[in-house]
Amino acid sequence: MMKSFKLQVLLITLLMYAPSSVAVLNCTGSDVPSLVNALQPVFNLSSIRPVTNASNPVTVDLIFTLTAILGVDEKSQVLKTYIWRELTWKNEFSVWDPDKCGTEWIAVPRTLLWEPDIVINEFMEKNTAPPVPYIYLHFDGDIYDSQPIRVVSSCSLDIYLFPFDIQNCTFTFNSYIHVMDEIQLLLSGTGDEMTEASKMVISTMGEWSLNKITANRAEIDTVEGNIYVELQCHISIRRHPTTYVVNLLLPSCFLIAVDLFSFMLPPKKIDRSLFKMTLVLGYTVFLLNTNQMLPITGDTVPLINVFLSMCLVMMVATLVESIFVTNLLHGSADYPPAPRWFRDFVFQVLGRLVRISTKSIERDNTVIQNPNAQEMSDSSPVVTKNDISEEKETLNENKSVQVLRKINRDLKAIHLQVEKKLKRNLSSQEWIYIALIIDRLLFFFYILFISVSFITILIIWVVSYSKA
Repeated sequence: MMKSFKLQVLLITLLMYAPSSVAVLNCTGSDVPSLVNALQPVFNLSSIRPVTNASNPVTVDLIFTLTAILGVDEKSQVLKTYIWRELTWKNEFSVWDPDKCGTEWIAVPRTLLWEPDIVINEFMEKNTAPPVPYIYLHFDGDIYDSQPIRVVSSCSLDIYLFPFDIQNCTFTFNSYIHVMDEIQLLLSGTGDEMTEASKMVISTMGEWSLNKITANRAEIDTVEGNIYVELQCHISIRRHPTTYVVNLLLPSCFLIAVDLFSFMLPPKKIDRSLFKMTLVLGYTVFLLNTNQMLPITGDTVPLINVFLSMCLVMMVATLVESIFVTNLLHGSADYPPAPRWFRDFVFQVLGRLVRISTKSIERDNTVIQNPNAQEMSDSSPVVTKNDISEEKETLNENKSVQVLRKINRDLKAIHLQVEKKLKRNLSSQEWIYIALIIDRLLFFFYILFISVSFITILIIWVVSYSKA
């Protein structure tokens, strides 16, 4: 035991003070067991950086391949991916002659050699990928370490443009405790190379597809004056919007179109408000059933939520308008006459604007008289005067005169009722014209509002999607 310890101390001393050359292991035979025996002192040095001069840093080359996009949790702001990370560094203690040792490389348990403590800063959960227990060791001291990692990383997700959103998340690789003087962390490939390799091997994307990967190296200064090296890899993923367009946007557009065409129903003959009420109820049930498809987050309100809410608000607004118009059409007989200024404004200005031509309705105290009633009214006083003269002459009222007086009173009462009825019909007809003009005007406003709103939302989606 003491002999083995002395050999280790001697090896460390030789390696530490070797100025420019690297010590080469001596194998007792040209087979793998001999190489393993020669590597035993190196295995015992797994706790220190594998450099012959402590002032020299270990250069670690890193590259990764994105093999799967497992999902995005908008509520927790978490991205779930599966990557294959590859690290390469040099162990100056483990160099041998392949001709004498019989092999150029060997797979050894990773616990027997020093490993750089490279971590992902955005890691949120423990790596649950299957472990790889071995690493490759080459005769020139190069070590190749490749292992899968299930990355559950924090990511600032912007879902304002859902479902046409593109998310940009970052993987920051750095050493946990070693500064730049101890570990030099470098990228062994470009972002374009990682993007192409990932697109070739990626297997699980679901509703997401890889857009691109960009990478850069940054040096971070600390308060103590040390410098840490970070490799920042930015992953851009794009959502597939087909499912949401088919299940959310198209049904909403169809229902809005049906609501728009419902203005073609004649309000005098059909209860349009009942139809619109059924449409609003159906759309509400539709939103409740598809609510689980919408993202849940408290940061921003997605544009699609604004779109769906706007559709519901417009349907409710047209329902209220239909109720108002129906009330004017069927309850206007009990309304007082419309003010002259209001009637003139609606007939002369709004009527021309919506292209509804109406005849001028004169409102005065004169009404059309019934010719027969007028004749009877004119003749009644003559008959009464004759009856009175006869009464004065005969002083004996005839029974027929009493009947005529009663008929005269009845005719006057009928005349007053007809006149009152004609005035009410005139006022009711005015309100009916006003209701039709307002209905046509709100229909035009509805078309304008829908067109402007839909075009604005569409432009925002298209412009943001193209920029990303």
